[in-house]
Amino acid sequence: MAEARLRELIVKFAPAHQRLIGTMRRSLRKRLPTAHELVYAYNGFFVISYSPNGHGYEGVLALRANADGVKLYFNRGKELPDPEKLLRGSGTQARSIEIEGASTLSRAAVMDLIHEALARNRVPFARTGRGPVVLRSTSAGPRRRRPS
Repeated sequence: MAEARLRELIVKFAPAHQRLIGTMRRSLRKRLPTAHELVYAYNGFFVISYSPNGHGYEGVLALRANADGVKLYFNRGKELPDPEKLLRGSGTQARSIEIEGASTLSRAAVMDLIHEALARNRVPFARTGRGPVVLRSTSAGPRRRRPS
């Protein structure tokens, strides 16, 4: 059911983005076969967090796709050494890389970032098995903040 819903989300994108999303999922799945793929769908984009369990906040990497393109997020990217200055973002933790094509994931600097992010991961991934695809609740937009 969750895999079918994810496919429905993917087919809404241009064919080039569909192929790129598929390539990235296969690559990340090969690298993290036991990861839970936690899917969060919003208006116009979705995120797949690769987590050692069902908690998205413990995810190490995340794939974000929207009409403008596909990005690979490093949830604790601010802490990663980035000698080539590939990581973008100014948040308190996460940083991302714009994925221009399938070859981006095979670049040595990107592979080093992925390796380092996994090495620094605080919660271990299972050694055997296959992690599920889990569809999480969706939102129409950003959360409302409570008045102070």
